[in-house]
Amino acid sequence: MADANVRMPEEAKERLAAIAAGEGLSLRAYLARLADTLLTPQERAEQAEKARAALHQWTGYDPSPDEEQSLDEELDRRLARAVGR
Repeated sequence: MADANVRMPEEAKERLAAIAAGEGLSLRAYLARLADTLLTPQERAEQAEKARAALHQWTGYDPSPDEEQSLDEELDRRLARAVGR
């Protein structure tokens, strides 16, 4: 596997290195593991579509885009209130 150089602020590198060390990993190993656990935007969209299809099959629930937007806004309001923003 070829290595890559990534430019980032020194503070971010030091923080990530400390987190990695706390887990007994090198920064390189920690970042490789982290990359394996995250989804790309396309993968997230695919999983969301699968979840929507499963929800619709299970419950028949199929919100319109306007309903989804309204529910997202309500969730954002509640989350902001919960964290005191």
